[in-house]
Amino acid sequence: MSPLIRPLRSLANGLGVAWWARIQTSGPDVTYWFGPFISKSGLESQLSTFLDDINSEHPQSISHSLLRTRRGEPLTITSEG
Repeated sequence: MSPLIRPLRSLANGLGVAWWARIQTSGPDVTYWFGPFISKSGLESQLSTFLDDINSEHPQSISHSLLRTRRGEPLTITSEG
């Protein structure tokens, strides 16, 4: 990875133009945020690996959406808080 990618991702996120995936599962009820990415295609190319990892935890259901937004911590949110 280029040494410029991390600062560019941080800048894009700060400006609210970074791409993020919001993945929601039930059983357990968890929302995961995956990003930031500079381009939608960059996010799409990495998303399947992240989804496979979440699927290995055997949730009852899983859905995701791709968003252009600004996001901070926490990146994993459970229904318990």
